[in-house]
Amino acid sequence: MANRWKNDLSERCVTPEAVYMNRRQVLAGAAGIGLVGAGRPARAETLEPNEWEDITSYNNYYEFGTDKGDPARHAHRLTIAPWSVRIDGLVDRPGDYAFEDIMAKMVVEKRLYRFRCVEAWSMVVPWNGFELADLLEVAGVQGAAKYVAFETVLRPEEMPGVAYPVLDWPYVEGLRLDEAMHPLTIMATGIYGRDIPNQNGAPLRLVVPWKYGFKSIKSVVRITLTDAEPPTSWNKANPREYGFYSNVNPEVDHPRWSQATERRIGGGLFSSRIPTLMFNGYGDEVARLYEGMDLTRHF
Repeated sequence: MANRWKNDLSERCVTPEAVYMNRRQVLAGAAGIGLVGAGRPARAETLEPNEWEDITSYNNYYEFGTDKGDPARHAHRLTIAPWSVRIDGLVDRPGDYAFEDIMAKMVVEKRLYRFRCVEAWSMVVPWNGFELADLLEVAGVQGAAKYVAFETVLRPEEMPGVAYPVLDWPYVEGLRLDEAMHPLTIMATGIYGRDIPNQNGAPLRLVVPWKYGFKSIKSVVRITLTDAEPPTSWNKANPREYGFYSNVNPEVDHPRWSQATERRIGGGLFSSRIPTLMFNGYGDEVARLYEGMDLTRHF
């Protein structure tokens, strides 16, 4: 379908992979938002790109273990082909959609996004993916739908981490419908032009760049349109610490640490911290979604 989103980045802003892997340059002037291609002038900002090793070896994917290196060690067990996504609830065309059929209908774009973890670390990730709105339009969103619920695959025989009651499995997440339909919200299928690795959520994961990373649910097998706010895993586990919205907000601290600054992965354990941006730097695009809301209560 036609491109509906103006981007902040131009092709010259993209770090060549060899440079990215060897860390010989920084990504100057990148806003970390939108398509890679022609677009608006970049914002005055310098981002140091993360290496492939950073992105693929420092992960939270508790189904494979709670140590940051566990997913890279264990996620190879996950069978990702064949794969299908059940889309149901308040849609016109519910059913099981095969991954290859989805991909045949979608326009895959390059997106360079900031990624901010609730644990106060961050990365800059070059995703490949398509807008979630396009997939939802294939299924036909009904007028009564107000929220979108997501579910991660659950295979205890392939996921050693689910033997431990860290969370109530399967992992579930949710968005308000307008958040899900926003052009920044994508379903990622790759990183740096390669298929997304298992530890990063293969073959299909959500990416919502203005929210803390745990909202970007991995290895999605079900999407449900509903008229009620859906339960989400971390909110069920500890509602005092993890709200439904989970927007990046430097002014609302986690009960156990400040969210005012973050540590960029790739700079070493003792790298200097940088200020966290409201909505992770995407406020111009998404702040209107929350006009009139108390963001200290709807956190």
